[in-house]
Amino acid sequence: MSSSLSRRSFLGLSGAAGLTALTACGGGTKIGAGSSAPASAAPTFSGGEYTGPKVTLDYWNGFTGGDGPHMRAMLETFNKQFAGRIEVRNVTRRWEDLYPAMPTAITAGKGPDVAVIHNDWVGTFAARRTLLPLDDVVGALSLSESDFIPAVWDAGVYQGKRYSVPLDVHCLGDYWNRAHLDKIGLAEAPADKAGYEDALAQLKKAGIANPFWMPNKWPAHLMFMSLLWQHGGELYSDDGTRALWGEEAGVRALSWMVEQIDKGLSPAQVAQDSQYAAFKNDKVSFTWDGIWQINDLTTNAKSLRWGLAPVPNIGGTAAVWSSSHNFVMTSQAGKDANKVQAAKSFIDHMGRLSTEWAKAGMIPARNSAREDPAVAELPQIKLAADLDAFHFLPPLPGVGDVQSKALELAVAKAVLKQASPVEALKEGVATADKLLADNKRKYGQ
Repeated sequence: MSSSLSRRSFLGLSGAAGLTALTACGGGTKIGAGSSAPASAAPTFSGGEYTGPKVTLDYWNGFTGGDGPHMRAMLETFNKQFAGRIEVRNVTRRWEDLYPAMPTAITAGKGPDVAVIHNDWVGTFAARRTLLPLDDVVGALSLSESDFIPAVWDAGVYQGKRYSVPLDVHCLGDYWNRAHLDKIGLAEAPADKAGYEDALAQLKKAGIANPFWMPNKWPAHLMFMSLLWQHGGELYSDDGTRALWGEEAGVRALSWMVEQIDKGLSPAQVAQDSQYAAFKNDKVSFTWDGIWQINDLTTNAKSLRWGLAPVPNIGGTAAVWSSSHNFVMTSQAGKDANKVQAAKSFIDHMGRLSTEWAKAGMIPARNSAREDPAVAELPQIKLAADLDAFHFLPPLPGVGDVQSKALELAVAKAVLKQASPVEALKEGVATADKLLADNKRKYGQ
């Protein structure tokens, strides 16, 4: 994704709008009811080249921005290698359109055979039986956690089965203005709370009126989750029945965000996307945003001298919100034994091409790709120095609904001073717990 708007759209979609469409497809009872069941005799993948008759695979993804050309280059390489055996047709749709369309299209036999989805959708689609497990693929290829960033590898498992193979990790980073930091004698962004807060105070004294603008919407909830994990908190209970982000760690995280406004380091009521626009226009010293902004800054802010560092450790434990693009195979492909084998070969080969994908601004999930000399010096790779810092949403079916209707609203209320952090989180958790209970019934967990 090349813009904050498109990124914001798919994460917002993972809540109300997308899941409303999904539950409508399920007939209003358990989410599995009426869904396409996976093929009961899908052949096991043993690795090696595909040797069956020629098949055509429909491949859905949401790479409509600056990342699109890199994915198309990978597809071109694959199709040339498998010419006469496998043809992959690229179907690109905006994420906010792709997710609600997939279940209905697959049931009708007009959807994707393979797709890329974000990790927080794996549990939802697995619960709908829209996806086929890929345990045989990783087994045949001898892939394991040691080959990947551990947290992203774990994010592809739902109820003991693997439903996805990760392509990348994308996370928040701390973008900083080199000219501003030169004014206070710093060569790079501070990495800890004391250093960061001292730098902000010095920047204000040096004439930067508001060096760190605090958004109330995108990416405020991603900042909150990063700070929550840094303070030792968790989002949800292991059984998915309770929201935990309103406990002490959450209060401390959200209070720190509000304090940046109280200290005059940020304006109040920052409008949507204005913090990033201000950074591009040389008005802001620091801004936390996703690594997908790298290509935008490189292309569209050529006069800006900027750097990128991991999000600072404010809470005591290095942690940052992260997400991932994942290859999945659908139950539609499962109806054709040859498509199953071809789809699994496709997933295997595309994972090996992730060096090209790194040029789109992503962090390859495979360790071997990050170690490639052509990738190792890219600006986003430094954010993977501490692999334990990456944190992902749990694979709870319908988790996006809870995020958008409860957590995001709670963060916004506190940052907008409509409620104290304690009050906003308490109200949000009450809503979240009701939604979690509804999801338990809806998805038949």
